[in-house]
Formats: sequence, C-alpha cells, structure tokens
Amino acid sequence: MGTQRLGFALVAALVISLGITSVFYARITRTQASARPKTKRIIAAGVALQPGAPITAENLTEIDWPVNVPLQGLTEKKEDVTGHVLIYAVAAQQPVLRRDLASGASLGLSAKIPDGMRATAVKTNEVTNIAGFIFPGSHVDVLVTLRPENNTASTVTRTVIQNAQVLSTGTKMDPDPNGKPENVTVVTLLVTPEQSEKVALAQTQGTIHFVLRNGGDSASADVPAVDMAELAGVPKKPLEPVTKHVRQVVKLPDVYTVETVANGKITVAKFPERPK
Repeated sequence: MGTQRLGFALVAALVISLGITSVFYARITRTQASARPKTKRIIAAGVALQPGAPITAENLTEIDWPVNVPLQGLTEKKEDVTGHVLIYAVAAQQPVLRRDLASGASLGLSAKIPDGMRATAVKTNEVTNIAGFIFPGSHVDVLVTLRPENNTASTVTRTVIQNAQVLSTGTKMDPDPNGKPENVTVVTLLVTPEQSEKVALAQTQGTIHFVLRNGGDSASADVPAVDMAELAGVPKKPLEPVTKHVRQVVKLPDVYTVETVANGKITVAKFPERPK
C-alpha cells in the first residue's frame, strides 16, 4: 500500500512539473516572438548579377527583410524586376533596388549610365592608360597637356576632371577576373554634361593623360596648373604693384569778367561771383 502511494506521488509530481515547464516555455516563446523584429518578403539576387544584361526570374529569389530597417527602393514582386537591366552589380542575396535598374529601353553600355549623366570616349595609348591597368569600374583623373603653337605662352598641364568612373575599356564592360592588364585604344568615362564638354575640348587642344585613383578616394583636390617654368624650378617673378596715377583737379574760383570801352580804350575787370 505504501508503495502504491509513493508511485502515485511520483506520477503526480512529474505531471505537475511538466505542466509548470510547459507554462514557462509558452511564456518564453511568446516573449521571444514579440521581441523578434517583424519582417517582409522582398526580391533579392539569387546569384551575383552583373550590369548590362537583362535580369531573368531564375536569377532572383525572396529573402526576409526587417520592417524596422527602411531602405528606399525595395521590390516585392519578381515581375517588377524581371526583364530590366542593372546599372550596378548586385551580390547574391542582396536586395535589388529600383535605383539599380535602368529604364526599359536601355541595354548594354547605355544601361550603366544613370539619369543626368553621360558616357564619353577618350582615345588612349599604352602610356596614358597606365600600362593597361585601367579596368571597367576604375576611377581616374583626366589631365591635359596644352602646347601652344607659338611662343607667346608656355606648355602647361592641368587637371580637367577628377574621380571619373571608367565604364568600359575598349569593348569590355567588365574587368578581367584575373586582373590581367590589357592595352586598349579607347576608354569610356562616366561624366556630367559639363565634364563631357571639357573632355571633348581637351582632346582637340592637347594630349590626354589618365591618373589612376584609389577606389575609395572620392575627394576633389584643388590642383593648380603646372607650366614649363615651374617644372624647371624657375621661380616665378613677383607681380609688380600697380600704381594708379590720379590727376589732381584744381577747382578755380568762380569769377565773371567785365570789359569797359572808353575813348577807344578797352579795360578788363574781374569780379568774384556772388554765392548763390
């Protein structure tokens, strides 16, 4: 009889402990669920996507995105992305944003040109393209060396534009995966309309040079032009002070003249004018 009571007590204790554990587990689960941020399904790249080619539905996937992390341009339907062309590359599992998509009529190189920007081609050679180490995606400064036809001015080199992105080298819009240098004859740059005018004029007036930049350096430096005298170390002549010659105006007193004729003799007399 005592054994039966003991067994009943153990079973009752086990049931009570399981019930208490279930209650605590349910509370903890609800607490964690309420603390977990809410998410929504958005469209992302299923594989690494490169700019210039239309996006297919097979290359897209859906991922959870926290609602409390706003990001402008998120897409929630594959139909909003399929068939469009990317302006910039998107890594796998990264959101495809509307700002990354070119307009529906853009393909190839034109798809990589954002609204308001232009693509301009610049002739180059082995020296000016830095021995072939300029790749699509590189950032460069563009310099021009001007050589006057007469001796009235000195040869001068100046910076035309800074931090211009390279869209393509030759006919390639993507860099070599192995980083192999390649000499090309044309480099296409992404510029503003004003910069495209400067580059076009510089190509007709002098020799173009590229200066390769660090991809993370976007600062614009104040770079003065350099002429032959400065390159040779000749000190510049100080500017002579400009002396202004001011004529002193002497104001004569206001007078009036009276001529008198008497017996054929003319007499001249001057009198000060009365104040008005």
